This record gives sequence, structure tokens and C-alpha cells, in this order.
Amino acid sequence: MTLKYGFVKCTLKTDPKLQSSGGHNGDETQYHLHSTLDVDGEDWDTAINVGTDDSDDLLKYIFVFDFHHDVIQTLSTTPAGFNDLTGTSALPALDFLRSDLLKETGPWRDSGIMDGSDTPEPVASLKRLSTKARASGATVYIFGRTYTHGGNGIHDIHMNQGSNSNHFWNKGDDHNDHNDIWQDGGVLVDFGTPKWAAYFTAFTQQVVPTDDSGNPVQQHHPIQDSDNGSMIAG
Repeated sequence: MTLKYGFVKCTLKTDPKLQSSGGHNGDETQYHLHSTLDVDGEDWDTAINVGTDDSDDLLKYIFVFDFHHDVIQTLSTTPAGFNDLTGTSALPALDFLRSDLLKETGPWRDSGIMDGSDTPEPVASLKRLSTKARASGATVYIFGRTYTHGGNGIHDIHMNQGSNSNHFWNKGDDHNDHNDIWQDGGVLVDFGTPKWAAYFTAFTQQVVPTDDSGNPVQQHHPIQDSDNGSMIAG
């Protein structure tokens, strides 16, 4: 089944704080930036992936401070709050392989190995971006999946397809965090046209291409710059 997915159009109420949690394989620590969001008058939490301490399972990330794409016009007209895109198979739902979202965003970069501090990239840059967004009252768009427990929140803010792990394999059920298409995560910040910034991530262990369930096909490889938009129909 398709997990509940969409984006919040919000502002930030608090500056981001780095928090750690255990990874699904038990051998790594994952790190997220948490902020309290004002989502149309309601407080939401967000957990934005910024890396791990496992050198075999780092992030690939794209940071762009002059983001430009037609999706900006679409997002600008959406209402504040949570915008549900569950089951959508076109922009503004995000799919790094099946849309041209990343066509002019530059190359993927490898994250640093997290050590519990906020100095490795991309956490340092994302923390600065989030702090600036809060101070300026910028409108922020965060794409991901909603929390299934623990109150209102949005997480899985990374590529959500191409995981080979049995834990993430899409078997047609409704357990959390499984592979799917048109459910990739990301953060976009509107500082006033044309000053938009964007942050997109994928784990180095995720592979492409993917099938219609978001699972890797038999002949797969780690995501590369040339894979962005490579599965656009037609």
C-alpha cells in the first residue's frame, strides 16, 4: 500500500536541533535536524536526515541556493498546511528518477561521517539555512511522510525508493518506511522569488533504477548524476 505522503507549507517556530537515533541495521547512528513547524496554526515536528556515523551508509546530497523550476509556481499557489499527495504520480509529488526536478541542481555530493557535532556537511549548511529561514519568516516546503505515532510530524525526507534491505522492500503491505515511487523527500525554502533554496538527499546504499513499486530492478547501480530524471516516461 502507498504510505501517506505530501508536503507541509509552513514556517519555522524554532531553530533546528541535532538529534540522533539508532539505525535499522543496529550498527549505525542516524542524525536528523528537528524543528518545530507552524503548519497553518498547528505545531508539527520535522526530522530531516543529515547523515550517519556509518561510512558504508552515508548520504548523498544536493544543496542549491538558486533553485529554479516550474514547480515553484505550483507550490506558491498551494494553501498553508499539509498538502496530501498520496497516490499522486506527477509533480508537485517528488520523484528524482521520474521527473526533471533535479535537472539543473548540480551534482550529488557525499556527506561527511557524523560524529555527533554539527560541523560535518550537510548538517552545518542545513542548520544555517534553517536558522535564516526562521529569522526571516520564509515559507518552507518540506516533502515526506507523516508520523504514524508521536503527534504531528513529517519525516522520511530523503529518496524513498531503491532500498535493497528487506526492511524497506515494498511487499504491498502498509508497514512504515517501505519503498515507493513519487514519494521522495526534500526541503525547499522561499526567500522571495527568485531566491529559493533546496535540499535533496539519498542514502549511498540506495540503488536505481526502480520498478513501479519503488524496489530496485535486478540490474541496478548506486545513484549517479546521470540518473536524475532518467526514468521520465516517453
